[in-house]
Amino acid sequence: MKKNICLAITCVLMAVFMATNLSFASVDISAAKYKAGETVTFTGSILPGQDLYIAVAQQKMFKSTDTDGKFEKKKLPKNGVKAGFSDDTAIPPLYYMLTTNRNAFGKDIDKKFGGPSFMFKKGGGLYNTSMFQLKKKFDDVGAQTMLGPIQSAEQWNMLKYAHEDKYGINTIVKEGNKKGKVVIFSRSVIGDASSGNYWDKGTSIQLDKNTGKFTASFKTYRHTAPNTTFDVYVNGAKSGSYVVEKNGFWLTKGFRYMNPIWIVIGAIAVGTYFSMIGAAGGMLMGAFQALVVQTAGPVGINAANVLRPSNIALTLFSPLGSFYRFAVVEKRVAWPVGLSFGAGIFIGSVWLGGYVTQYLSMKAYKEWLGVLVLLMGIKTLMEMTPAAMNKRKNIKAMTQKFNAAVKKAKETGGAVEMGSIEPVKSGLTDYRFKFWGEEFRINPLLFCFLGVIVGVASRAFGIGGGFLLVPMMTTIAALPMYVAVPISLVGTCFSSIGSFIGYVINGYLPDMMLAIAIIIGGFAGGMLGSRCQKMFSEKALKIILACTLFFLFFRFLKIEYWI
Repeated sequence: MKKNICLAITCVLMAVFMATNLSFASVDISAAKYKAGETVTFTGSILPGQDLYIAVAQQKMFKSTDTDGKFEKKKLPKNGVKAGFSDDTAIPPLYYMLTTNRNAFGKDIDKKFGGPSFMFKKGGGLYNTSMFQLKKKFDDVGAQTMLGPIQSAEQWNMLKYAHEDKYGINTIVKEGNKKGKVVIFSRSVIGDASSGNYWDKGTSIQLDKNTGKFTASFKTYRHTAPNTTFDVYVNGAKSGSYVVEKNGFWLTKGFRYMNPIWIVIGAIAVGTYFSMIGAAGGMLMGAFQALVVQTAGPVGINAANVLRPSNIALTLFSPLGSFYRFAVVEKRVAWPVGLSFGAGIFIGSVWLGGYVTQYLSMKAYKEWLGVLVLLMGIKTLMEMTPAAMNKRKNIKAMTQKFNAAVKKAKETGGAVEMGSIEPVKSGLTDYRFKFWGEEFRINPLLFCFLGVIVGVASRAFGIGGGFLLVPMMTTIAALPMYVAVPISLVGTCFSSIGSFIGYVINGYLPDMMLAIAIIIGGFAGGMLGSRCQKMFSEKALKIILACTLFFLFFRFLKIEYWI
């Protein structure tokens, strides 16, 4: 009887021991505090013969109800129903599993990416790469007890969603593994760098199964928020913690480390280009934010809802830097056209733009917009053909006069006089003016309607809309670039003001330091661009515009692996 009781007690103790791994598991963390981006090293021992599982989890958990974002409060619960987690399911936004047995949690798979979704079925794309895919069901996970704070099927479902769904990465996790410039998935299960996998880079895991001794290290996420505490679990047992501290200038809402000087320099470059061409400034600043600054937004707020209002700083203040020169000094603004355009844009950006932003898929919107800018790019190039120029005799005559003036200025060492707008007739549907001796005719009411369309696009993407405005004016109204650009700047001011009002109404504010840096650089670039424009011919400006439109087409459709 006593033997049976002793045997039973022994079996129970062994079961508890095997389940929790609390005995013979120890770890030393190389330091209590690290700066973001530094390497953390773990040394210790586990039971001989076991695989190593080190779970590193952000101490502060996140659940869908924690977000303050108006649109996120609607979208996260809907996504949760599809993915299999509830509003109260909580996970650590940053979570890593360093292990010698990755197969217990998922597997390497081939991944297609790039190109328009309407041309490829789900999972398709132009390029092929690999990623680590977490197991679909929590019951299939071979080491459930080793996951630390992830202890339920709903938590596993949310973890998988947050690390593998683009909306989850951009809203919850904020860290993504990239191939080229495209985020494929987020780092979660990590093995030794000897695997050759791009997500294992910078990680070292050494385990002697005979003795159970191990050494493991990995680089902390470079943009981990200041003073973030992580708990460490070794083979299921909580074994310590460490803090990641500030490492550089932290953008509070941008949720990134970035020296504002670099943002100012980038804004100067974009602002100069924007003021010369009158187009694509917002898109290029958006690309700068996405690729260089990597604007992300706080945990629970989608990256786009911080990037867009921050972007408005450039599309609003860069035009102001050049507008004074265009409007007051050179008198090159066709006001009836600019104001009618602006009225339509304001309506579209404040009212309809908010509706589209909320209910239309951003992914689909970007892709169809990519098709639109491609068509406009082709149309812009077609305008430079001899046949097209012959049909637009007034522009051809004006261009010849301007080129002659440029030639004379170079010979004499003088400056080129751009010429000014000379009104001939003003009307709601018929406005005529002369520029460099040639008469142009335009319908302001038509451009008010077109402005509504531009306003919707401006609000949806946080841009000024110049990349739509300028091609519309040069193709539909047959205006020269020297007239189209100043009008475009009037339109972008209206779209920027309207869009910003819309963002504020919905509770989305820009990162103030990011916005201030963009304002300084954009204003300086605007003043520089207005002076540089006269250095280029009409043909050169159109070629630059066309190249910009083609670049945006590739960006919108994620055909960017080589960029």
